[in-house]
Amino acid sequence: MIIDGKGYKAYKSIKGDYRFPKFNLVIDAVQGDPFASPSKIRIRVSREETAISNKCMQTKTQKMMCEDVFLREIHRTLASININVKGTGKSGALSIDPPGQEILERTAVQINKTTITLCLSVGLPANGRRILGQQAIRLFFEVIPQVLNQSIFALKEELLQDHVQLIDKQVAIREYMKQHNLIAFIGNQAILARESGVSDRPRRDSPVIPFQSPASLEVAIPVPHQKVPIKGMAIKQGITLIVGGGFHGKSTLLRAIEKGVYYHIKGDGREFVLTDPTAVKIRSEDGRSVRKDDISPFINHLPIAGDTERFTTDNASGSTSQAANIVEALEVGTRTLLLDEDTCATNFMIRDARMQALIHKDDEPITPFIDKIQPLFDVHKVSTILVMGGSGDYFDVADTVIKMEHFLAYDVTDKAKTIARQMKSARQSEDPCPFGNLQSRSLDFSCFNSKVGHKQLSKVHHPATIQYGKSSIHLEAVEQLVHPSQTRMIAEIFSFIERHFNRGASTLSLRDLLERIQKQIEIDGLASFSAFNGHPGELARPRIHEVAAAMNRWQHLKVLNGCVEKNSNIGENER
Repeated sequence: MIIDGKGYKAYKSIKGDYRFPKFNLVIDAVQGDPFASPSKIRIRVSREETAISNKCMQTKTQKMMCEDVFLREIHRTLASININVKGTGKSGALSIDPPGQEILERTAVQINKTTITLCLSVGLPANGRRILGQQAIRLFFEVIPQVLNQSIFALKEELLQDHVQLIDKQVAIREYMKQHNLIAFIGNQAILARESGVSDRPRRDSPVIPFQSPASLEVAIPVPHQKVPIKGMAIKQGITLIVGGGFHGKSTLLRAIEKGVYYHIKGDGREFVLTDPTAVKIRSEDGRSVRKDDISPFINHLPIAGDTERFTTDNASGSTSQAANIVEALEVGTRTLLLDEDTCATNFMIRDARMQALIHKDDEPITPFIDKIQPLFDVHKVSTILVMGGSGDYFDVADTVIKMEHFLAYDVTDKAKTIARQMKSARQSEDPCPFGNLQSRSLDFSCFNSKVGHKQLSKVHHPATIQYGKSSIHLEAVEQLVHPSQTRMIAEIFSFIERHFNRGASTLSLRDLLERIQKQIEIDGLASFSAFNGHPGELARPRIHEVAAAMNRWQHLKVLNGCVEKNSNIGENER
């Protein structure tokens, strides 16, 4: 190797495209030294060399599943083999974007009609800052072919078809839900409990009670590839309470439902837990930034000067942050709200009769959620699933009440309604008026400026933190953001807006902007947002709801005067 023993920068000369017997290797970017971020390479393989047949790639979701299977096989192989390439720093490191429990659209593996493209990171070998040529030869000519031979070239068509059939079933359940006005489905025998608070894998180390639907809520959904339908609990549009004693599984059920906006891998336990894909988890979020949100449906006549129709703060309270989270979710089209009393502001959720008697409504700016939950559905057809163990006042408005007891679900709707009739609540509704129109804000795109000194700065420091320009955007409370690569994609979207929309004020609403972004992803793919789309190997698709959440938590977001939609009702045809 001509550059053996030379300074590390000599590696720059190997950038380019190389033909191997069964694949092409493209070296896209070379790191500056062995301690820097690894170099970027792509491997292109003809589909004819693999088990992919056309019948595995007939739909977009089947394609996504095939890409996911290849990614997991490569990641598994990299974790199992002994690379044994010597050197300093990150020498010999070979990696691919690690998958999680969800099946996401990604850039790490991309399949088209003829080719499979793999995007990997590699640490080019060196001793100090001197190139180890023989180690580099071993890496490219032995290790990488070994990885491919043990992963994508060894993959059997039967395994691929098995996974494709799984996602076909999941898609069929979603279609059934849409046709029958369901917002969630939890399959019988689902394993909802997770390994730990920091692991999303299914619990295996102790007896786990599989989910079983109450007979009154059970449906049987026909799915392809099997004669027997899949049975489970159906949650209809409307207002659903999940009640029960502490530690009996209420929050565990809701967490499974909130992650059901995604498809899950075989063996996860939540393969057949599916949720309305627009569902958003709502919580209080003390300290978050808010920019010109119309929180007036919930909060009015503040004791200090403040316009709640265009509410702005750098340090929201529990109640104002929760109100903002709801109106922002509604703004971008959510049809289902998910709430857990454990992470909600108490004064936002309830105000009982005794407190009403002590504190007159004229002295209370907050209209509690209990008085808005029914108008939200009546006016805007927005459903709610709420974990509530502390207030029976919600029995009056609930359509369905599910009790969790020792991790088993029971339909106690009739009992809850009987209690509500026999023990009438003394509290008075504080807002008999309809919910009102939904906000629709437009942005001043000049705020999208990542320049720090003479450089643009847009990067992800933490799975849920974006450094954009001089400010950090914290997304730890955005609970349906499930992978760091989604966070990276959001950062790329910010930079894309900066490059293509930075023309100041616009009449384009936030929702219209996000729908344009979503359309571009559908047509041109995730890579089209990257300035360096030769190797955008660590991006995964977020929902528009999480993109909006990032924008709304950014302190430097500039919103033009907010307004409400003239016809804000989410149409019945969409439901």
